[in-house]
Amino acid sequence: VSRRLNIVLGILAATIIGGIVALVGLVLVLHHFGRSLPDYTQLADYQPPVVTRIHAGDGSLIEEYARQKRLFVPIGAIPKPVIQAFLSAEDKNFYDHGGLDYVGITRAVLTNLRNVVTGRRLVGASTITQQVAKNFLLSSEVSFTRKIKEAILAYRIERAFTKDEILELYLNEIYLGYGSYGVAAAALNYFNKALDELTLAEAAYLAALPKAPNNYHPVRRHAAAVARRNWVLGRMGEDGYLTDDEVREAQAQPLETRPRTRTKIFRADYFTEEVRRELYRVYGEQGLYEAGLSVRTTLDPRLQAITERALRSGLIEYDRRHGWRGPITRFSAEVMADPERWAEKLSSLDIPLGMDGWQLAVVLDVSEQLARIGLANGSTGEIGLDGVKWARRWLPEQKVGGPVQSVDEVLDPGDVVAVEELATDGGGRPFALRQVPDVGGAVVAMDPHTGRVLAMVGGFSYDISEYNRATQAMRQPGSAFKPFVYAAALDAGFTPSSLVLDAPFVIDQGMGQGKWKPSNYSDKFYGPSTLRLGLEQSRNLMTVRLAQYIGMDRIVDYAERFHIQDNMPPTLAHALGSGETTLLRLTAAYGMLVNGGKEIEPTLIDRIQDRRGRTIYRHDRRPCKDCVVDFWDHQPQPEIPDTRQQVVDPAIAYQVVSMLEGVVQRGTGRRIREIGKPLAGKTGTTNDSNDAWFIGFSPDLVVGVYVGFDQPRTLGAREQGATAAAPIFKTIMEQALAGKPGTPFRIPPGVNLVRVDARTGLPSDTGNGKTILEAFIPGTEPTAETQAVLDGPDSLADTGTKLKVGTGGLY
Repeated sequence: VSRRLNIVLGILAATIIGGIVALVGLVLVLHHFGRSLPDYTQLADYQPPVVTRIHAGDGSLIEEYARQKRLFVPIGAIPKPVIQAFLSAEDKNFYDHGGLDYVGITRAVLTNLRNVVTGRRLVGASTITQQVAKNFLLSSEVSFTRKIKEAILAYRIERAFTKDEILELYLNEIYLGYGSYGVAAAALNYFNKALDELTLAEAAYLAALPKAPNNYHPVRRHAAAVARRNWVLGRMGEDGYLTDDEVREAQAQPLETRPRTRTKIFRADYFTEEVRRELYRVYGEQGLYEAGLSVRTTLDPRLQAITERALRSGLIEYDRRHGWRGPITRFSAEVMADPERWAEKLSSLDIPLGMDGWQLAVVLDVSEQLARIGLANGSTGEIGLDGVKWARRWLPEQKVGGPVQSVDEVLDPGDVVAVEELATDGGGRPFALRQVPDVGGAVVAMDPHTGRVLAMVGGFSYDISEYNRATQAMRQPGSAFKPFVYAAALDAGFTPSSLVLDAPFVIDQGMGQGKWKPSNYSDKFYGPSTLRLGLEQSRNLMTVRLAQYIGMDRIVDYAERFHIQDNMPPTLAHALGSGETTLLRLTAAYGMLVNGGKEIEPTLIDRIQDRRGRTIYRHDRRPCKDCVVDFWDHQPQPEIPDTRQQVVDPAIAYQVVSMLEGVVQRGTGRRIREIGKPLAGKTGTTNDSNDAWFIGFSPDLVVGVYVGFDQPRTLGAREQGATAAAPIFKTIMEQALAGKPGTPFRIPPGVNLVRVDARTGLPSDTGNGKTILEAFIPGTEPTAETQAVLDGPDSLADTGTKLKVGTGGLY
């Protein structure tokens, strides 16, 4: 008995000692490997790189930015069959273990002992938590050291995160082949489906991939892929997720992948680049390319397409008025002698940028009425006289030669030119000569009530230049600034019927500076004229005299109120638009006039959501507690407060709008009148016709157009806002408002409409053909006794016998 007791005590002591040694060893191992482990708490802030998507206002996709084409899906949005498939395939006890599956480890050890004997591949026992530790915090090195670190991290992760958080990280990070990071991207790349559209068989196939995607390639290793998928389905049945019938039905389905359909992207290059710059400025490079932002922009695709076509057409039309600059290049007679040589050389040429819809051709032979051309594919066509009539000889200073009488005046054999194929019902292949304009231009279309930019085009072609002339080009607005001078005058007590002398104006600029002598575009003088007439006919002398009287400080204040120009120098030349601004800022300023004098902030972005769908930015910041409801139960429509700042009296804003409507009806923008709907606007032309503008609006849409060379030079002696920019505006408005009723401009309270003589501004009877309805603030209506003429910097003279409208005399 004593001997047996000693043996038992010895075994017990050895066990205790062994346990102590093992425990100490375990502590030392954990201490050794645990010291240098990565900080697992960083997983709490882990955001996998996800695609940022930019959408138009109607939801159309316009751009994607990403380094990895990954889609992040919250665990709550991942369908249960997908989750179940991965659990069965990778870790069926995931929700039961604490990071390490000891039952699985034991099973793997026994299996591997048998596999060593039989020479089969060893199996692992990594849990999903261990895979998260490896994929996020460790390398893929195959070693006991890494496995120990992996186990320690898995244990720690389990105590810091919920099971759902761990599973969410795993399913969005794991690489599944085909360039797919995460299950959502894999569903699209393999089956062209969203996660909730996957069949059981397809979900099981994705779950078959984590171990080795290349080993189960659906095409190259189709049999292995099907076998592995069926194994996953079988495991799902064993785990109680599927019935036997569901397993058999899913296993019987063929494994067929479908190429991912490329998402259609609506191209709006200048607009999209402006959005990209804004996102980069606010969120940085990492936020732009990895944050998975969903950006809803203000873009109206229909209006964007209209503006792009109109600007392109308008710049081409302008360019044609100024002649033919010559062929792109020339081929030698030796090349032209061999059809194979000219065709080969033509096909090897780089196609000039901006030639969308056009192609290169070489002139084979020419007569008076016809040029035969060869195309890059070796086929031929012809250019008739009508196709080159616009191509008058180009001369310096935007001048042109006489009319084209024959084709051979323009083209010679060997000329390489741009051509456009014309539609025809007859035989032959008619083409027309084309030329990429070297003039620049821009268009902005905006909602005047919110500042939402509905369309933006920054040049003829984004491929030629990414320079956005709508937002980056600082140019002189010229007469397009005058409405704000007149608004300041109305604010100073003038009315649209007030008379201002249109006569020579001279100022001595100081010692050695000479005299400043502004003039009207026509170089004529028109005597006392109403403010309305001065704006409608864009009279420079009236504007300068008016600015001198009310003071430039008041005009500078208006330029800043409407955000046209900051820190404008208070010099009279700035009243004529000699300052610099952008098309976007000026268009927004006109929007503040038509919306009743309310301040707006131009924006290209309505809303930004993060990867989880939470709104992190909203342009419309108006509070509306009654807007968020679970369902509609006939409750009244919410009342949303108008938080816009009033920058000018609504009555004054309407008076300017009415005067600008006169610009379209009777003034420098009268070609716009043909549209037949209430429209208003103003032309703008700078010295030497370097810049041409037209900014105009309907009650609910404001459009700005700019035309000019990037390196300022004259547009031509007869070019101005009315010829270069207004036709583009007209085309846009015709198409944008097509099929819509003509809405009159809204008249605010506190405005009286009085019939007046358009020439004198005095009340008139209804029988006068020159009678118009003029807008007055009550109490400011003129009479013959009160009407006076502004004829100097400090005086309003009684009209008396001095009123001689239209004589052109000097006063």
